[in-house]
Amino acid sequence: MKKSLVLAMAMALGVTASAYAANPFSDVPAGHWAYDSINKLAAAGVIEGYGDSTFGGDKLMTRYEMAQIVAKAMAKGANVDKLAAEFADELDNLGVRVANLEKKADNVKITGEIRAHYEDYKDTANKDNSKLRSRIWIKGQVNDDWSYTAMLQNEQVFTDKGNSDNKGNEDTKFQRAFVNGRLGGLAVEAGRNNASILGGEILSHRADRVKVSYGKDVKLAAEYGKLANVEDATKVLGDDYYAVSLSGKVGALGLEAVYVDVNEDTYLGQDNDIWAIGANYAFDKNVGLKAAYLKGDVDLKKGGDDGWYAVLNYKGAKAAKAGSFGVYAGYYDMSASTMLSNGWNTGFANDLRKSHEGFDGWKAGVNYTFAKNIVGTVEYVDLDAKDDSKADDKTLWSQVVFTF
Repeated sequence: MKKSLVLAMAMALGVTASAYAANPFSDVPAGHWAYDSINKLAAAGVIEGYGDSTFGGDKLMTRYEMAQIVAKAMAKGANVDKLAAEFADELDNLGVRVANLEKKADNVKITGEIRAHYEDYKDTANKDNSKLRSRIWIKGQVNDDWSYTAMLQNEQVFTDKGNSDNKGNEDTKFQRAFVNGRLGGLAVEAGRNNASILGGEILSHRADRVKVSYGKDVKLAAEYGKLANVEDATKVLGDDYYAVSLSGKVGALGLEAVYVDVNEDTYLGQDNDIWAIGANYAFDKNVGLKAAYLKGDVDLKKGGDDGWYAVLNYKGAKAAKAGSFGVYAGYYDMSASTMLSNGWNTGFANDLRKSHEGFDGWKAGVNYTFAKNIVGTVEYVDLDAKDDSKADDKTLWSQVVFTF
């Protein structure tokens, strides 16, 4: 863009100087329409010219040069929110952070999600259900280092043949409330949020917890919390739990080691320790493989005390990109003692863990972005119980998610 246009924007920055030298640039005479503004910006150190006493107002300016002007104006305390957002990438390359400006511009942000969900699963009762779930997220900036997040959820049940009451129940709950921040070099989260351990395979459930982590390329994390029961929020899956993990990357290979201690696991009826080693590998930007081996302290009659899984992913639907899609498939052999409450879409995965010592089987799915912020997913699950009950889970699960 031409410097004359940039100057017109710069004049709105409100940068002032108590005193400035007269006629700093030879090509900007005293009678020029921008003479006063250029002098003030030069005196404030926002613009410098080309080092040969010229301003070069007719020359084209690169985005990098413009970013330098914005950065200097920011340093002087000028209100440049829109310019900072426009040149965020260039400012980042200059080492200038614009997060503080964004926080000042909008201290509280509200986002949302609506999910239409249907699943058809075949067992002895031939159950199926459909629901509409709406979530409102509220995030507020406490200060430069700390933020508060809350989530309100409404769920409408259209059909649920697995329950005696199939009248379309509805409830609204204040589901999550937590803070994120930093204490020295530690990242901290405290409050009620969804806890996810080993990508949700060991644990994916709402918990009251405190989690701290340290590091970036190699990360050490520890957390302590208490979980609500899936069926009854007034009960708990265990008395409490704590977990430690160490993760990092070596080129395209990601590695993670996890330890979880559960006091009085409700399903197992005793304490349990879970150890796991997980890995993920990116063959290229589209294809990835993740796998893990897990071992618990409780050795069950049929379910044993260990488990493993492997999942292959191809691409993945991105909410911001219409037409993007993903495909995935995985095989699982999991003892009930290797998981606490997993994040599977079908509730029968937890039922098989609770009543039948675990499961083995597979799942596969596809997701697709129909339009920006509208993503659909279809998944099929086929799991068999590890005990002699011959219980199984054959579920066709689907959803469409709208985000705003």
